[in-house]
Formats: sequence, structure tokens, C-alpha cells
Amino acid sequence: MPISVGQTIPDAPLTAVTAAGPVQTTSRDVFGGKKVVLFSVPGAFTPTCNNKHLPGYLAQHDALMAKGVATIACLAVNDAHVVSAWAKANDVGDRILMLADGNGEFAKALGLDTDLSKFGMGTRARRASMVVENGVVKELNLEEPGKLEVSTAEATLCQL
Repeated sequence: MPISVGQTIPDAPLTAVTAAGPVQTTSRDVFGGKKVVLFSVPGAFTPTCNNKHLPGYLAQHDALMAKGVATIACLAVNDAHVVSAWAKANDVGDRILMLADGNGEFAKALGLDTDLSKFGMGTRARRASMVVENGVVKELNLEEPGKLEVSTAEATLCQL
């Protein structure tokens, strides 16, 4: 069952991809005491994630920040090396906090894990977005499989 509006983000280990390399962190550190927009993707470099979802958040970075967002974070169930290469290929810089959830622990804790084995991808994160304030989910947007509508940067911006 996915997390719902009003619930607190569960604490789980994550790897933040930074210019200095991978940094071990926790969801408590990422979401505590601030407004965060999180979007989750099924996989780095996959067509919709790479060509539409991530670029949309990069394009709307300034507009999201102007609405009081402290951090825009992207969650992918990929190892830190893949997420790092993806961030570099898209010139993310420090505009989006890229979070590698290599074993899918955080995705599972959120209830956003999904089995994409039929596509040769194993367990991944479901495509979604959320607005989190002080660790509490204020808005949650879950995509239907194969869709990119409710979790876009533009849709999330309208919720702020």
C-alpha cells in the first residue's frame, strides 16, 4: 500500500549523488525540517524518465524554488554509479538532489515499489511525485503504469 497524504516519510538509507561522489544519508536527513518535492522514476536513462520526467523538473527548477521548495529530489532504484552518470549526462548539477536507492529499500518503505520483471528491470520505484513538508506528505501523485501526467513538474508546481 503506498504512503498517503498526512503520513510521515519512513526513515530509510539512501545514497545522495553529489559532485564530490556518493554520500550515505537517510530519508530523515533529506526530508526533515523543510519543504521537499520528490519525484520517483522507474529507472535512470529509461526513455520517459530521461527524455521527459527529469528534464521537466530541471526546466521548472526556478519556479518550484520560488514557491518555497528547499529541495527537489529525484529517486531512482539504481546504484549510485548509474544515478551519477545520469545526473552528469543531464547536467543536473546541484539543482536536483539525485537519490540512489540501490536495493529499493526506500521505495519499498514508501509502498512505491513495483515489479517490472516482465521488462527485465526487476523491482523498481513506481513513477510518482509528492510534496513533503517537515517529513509529512502533503500531496501525492501516483502515475498509472506507462503514463506521465500527474507527476510532472508542471502538475506538481500547480499544487504549491
